[in-house]
Amino acid sequence: MKELIKTIVEPLVDDANAVEVTVREEDHKIVYHLHVHEDDVGKVIGKNGRIAKSIRTVVYAAGMKTGKKVYLDIM
Repeated sequence: MKELIKTIVEPLVDDANAVEVTVREEDHKIVYHLHVHEDDVGKVIGKNGRIAKSIRTVVYAAGMKTGKKVYLDIM
């Protein structure tokens, strides 16, 4: 899942080397934390949050196989 998130986000940002995904897994949920360079946050979120919503939709759909609720935080 981490590679999927990186594959989606890296073409959107200027500093692809700064893209980092960390995972925190709990009993009933998995939280992915996406860290990008501070200048690239707006590019990942997009106008009115449209790009972030699209990324989350793909991640949630891919996470359905786990049987746990999947969350994506963009930082």
